[in-house]
Amino acid sequence: MSEVAGELARVRSAFEQPTLTLLHQRQAPVVITVFRAAFGRDNRPVSTGRLHAQVEEHLTELRLAGERDLPQGTGRDLCQRWMKGQWLVRSLDELGNEVYTLTSHAQQALEQVKALSRDRATLSEHRIGTLLSTVRRFNSEANPDPGARVGILNAEIARLQSERDRLLEGGAVEAADEDYMAQGFTELQLLVSALPSDFARVEERFAEIRAEILAAFRAEQRPAGEVVDEYLARADTLMTATPEGRAFEGAFALLRDDELVAQLRDDLSALLEHPLSGAILADVDRAELRGTVRLIREGLDRVLAQRARVTATLKEYIVAHDAARDRELEQTLRQVESELMTWMDNTGPRTVLEMALLPDRVGVEHLRERFYDPADHVRPARLPAAPQEPSTPPTYEELRAQGGPSVSELRTRFVTALSAPVGADGRRAASLGAFFDALEPELRRPVEIFGLLHLAAERELAVAGEPETYRAVRPDGTERAFAVPRVELSDPDPDPDPDRSRTEDPR
Repeated sequence: MSEVAGELARVRSAFEQPTLTLLHQRQAPVVITVFRAAFGRDNRPVSTGRLHAQVEEHLTELRLAGERDLPQGTGRDLCQRWMKGQWLVRSLDELGNEVYTLTSHAQQALEQVKALSRDRATLSEHRIGTLLSTVRRFNSEANPDPGARVGILNAEIARLQSERDRLLEGGAVEAADEDYMAQGFTELQLLVSALPSDFARVEERFAEIRAEILAAFRAEQRPAGEVVDEYLARADTLMTATPEGRAFEGAFALLRDDELVAQLRDDLSALLEHPLSGAILADVDRAELRGTVRLIREGLDRVLAQRARVTATLKEYIVAHDAARDRELEQTLRQVESELMTWMDNTGPRTVLEMALLPDRVGVEHLRERFYDPADHVRPARLPAAPQEPSTPPTYEELRAQGGPSVSELRTRFVTALSAPVGADGRRAASLGAFFDALEPELRRPVEIFGLLHLAAERELAVAGEPETYRAVRPDGTERAFAVPRVELSDPDPDPDPDRSRTEDPR
């Protein structure tokens, strides 16, 4: 194969990667926009139902904005299609809920678009200085010659000591110009934006290893002991078995140093408080750089959780699944042997038993015909507001007619009725009900009965056992009869011997 043909094969394999297939399709701007709006910069997991609704909502907004070339289908169909393209992955979170996350290929595509949307860094003193310092540090750490390493370290120590002595002697501090700061922030943003996809790539590798372990156990093409020994050894060296695992192990060793993390946080805060940072960075860029430490810790937690799932898979499958299957098989064989011995004791040598190799089908008489319908739980439409008609306030007489008993006026009438005879025959009313029926209609409301009973209780009048009828008149003129215990109206100052006043000498 010629050199050009080999290069073409390498380029063609690169274009077959999910990252370039996402960027190369016609609707790539729309898909990238939906991913950025739904997952954010830190690739936070989104529940399946929520993402389906968000995809439909975002596409509706783009359609109203005039965009015509949009993906067709529901939110669920599009997410399924994107999963087949290896841009989305569906898994279970810690609570057992299904969530979507972006794959490392999709995150890498988002990084490319984000890098191209920024002002591209040009050749500058900052870029050349960064290149030289990186190469110098790399050589000092990788050079196998001890003398060369010592020479590099001595030169660096001398340079730093000279700079420190100059500042201590009162030398001027050279301030960085705006171009230098802009180049530095651009390179820093590129490094930070690559972290989510790096963590996702390690996490996906652990998921692949977990799937390979499960597939090997289920295939059962080798003895169980051999499979267990091999994968237990692989679990012990899991972090160093792949390039992604070795890279993560090195990063984890550095980032679990609290002093190093604190130094990173302090350096970022100092850069963001620089006088020129306000004119260079937007609020979104400042928030992204300020959340770098949190972004790193979340990526580490996700990778460690995926590694814990691999270890848990090995433990559960080896300890629980195989042991349970062996016990079930042993119990089944013992039951078959016991039933066979019983059958042989009760039958002859030529007895034939018709036994089905497969169980019969289960006959289901009724299947569920109605399933859950979300329309059954939709709230009814809001009732229209009743028109506000102007109302006239009630008069004083109307309010008084709806009020309580007229105790003061009833007391005056009651005292007068007890002290003076009432009626044509010169006798007062015999009972409280008769007194009530003789009052005016305004004082015969149903509530006035309670007022009269209150006045009778004050004077401790006798209550008979039989009831009597009170004919009350409501404020609207209708009458209503009430059965109330009879209350006798006695003489307030009775004479014990009425004949004595006529026979005794007044002298």
